[in-house]
Amino acid sequence: MSKLALVTGATSGIGRAFAERLAADGYDLVIVGRREERLEEFAAAHPEVRVRPVVADLSTGKGIDTVSRFCASEPLILLVNNAGVAHYMPLAELPADKARELVNVKVLAPTMTSRAAVAGMRDRGQGAIINVAGMIAFSGPAPHSQMPRRAVYAGALAHLVAMSQALSAELEGTGVRVEVVCPGVVATEFHERQGLDLSAVPRMSAGDVVTAALRGLELGEVVCAPGVEDAGLLDTVAQADLAAFGAQSPELASRYRAG
Repeated sequence: MSKLALVTGATSGIGRAFAERLAADGYDLVIVGRREERLEEFAAAHPEVRVRPVVADLSTGKGIDTVSRFCASEPLILLVNNAGVAHYMPLAELPADKARELVNVKVLAPTMTSRAAVAGMRDRGQGAIINVAGMIAFSGPAPHSQMPRRAVYAGALAHLVAMSQALSAELEGTGVRVEVVCPGVVATEFHERQGLDLSAVPRMSAGDVVTAALRGLELGEVVCAPGVEDAGLLDTVAQADLAAFGAQSPELASRYRAG
């Protein structure tokens, strides 16, 4: 029986590495991207599996709807929400169109494609959703002196982490797994397209990110951090979140009461 995966942002970087690995593992593919020539090139280079290129811009409602229809109508075993844009800049300097593009690609698109895919996966009793975020999702508390501000980008990735965790809990016992992958700096075209030269910065390969993501699924990880050796750090973050959540009370905390 054939296995079918859909990968967004499949024309370069992590998405291309996912598509290459899945094709090598015998998956038929629906590959999504904005550059038709690259999609067609990939399909021509992989005659051993069935590859359906889908040209779609996930910064637009039309593009999101197009891909969501595939997710709802096809018997997907795996959905990889990888498409991304950076737009690294403080909120006050971020043009409205770039803010909208970022939120559409990294928040709205994964939300709607996951929503479209998950019902069929649940009914079939199998499947997995991998959302590609990044370690910047955990950078919110960092002071300005530690790293440049990129509020919308960090917030979008943090959304993917929280959504993936909550969705994984919703689907417990259904046979459907959810994982969010949080790499650090990766050697792809991603930063170059933003005009950033990171050639002097140590970077992980896109292939290693894919290896971690697929192995993380096998290990039952919900949050996969390919470059973090001590997985206990991720557990500590999760337990701290739950401790704060569980410590709430209907009584006003004493620090907010008038002296």
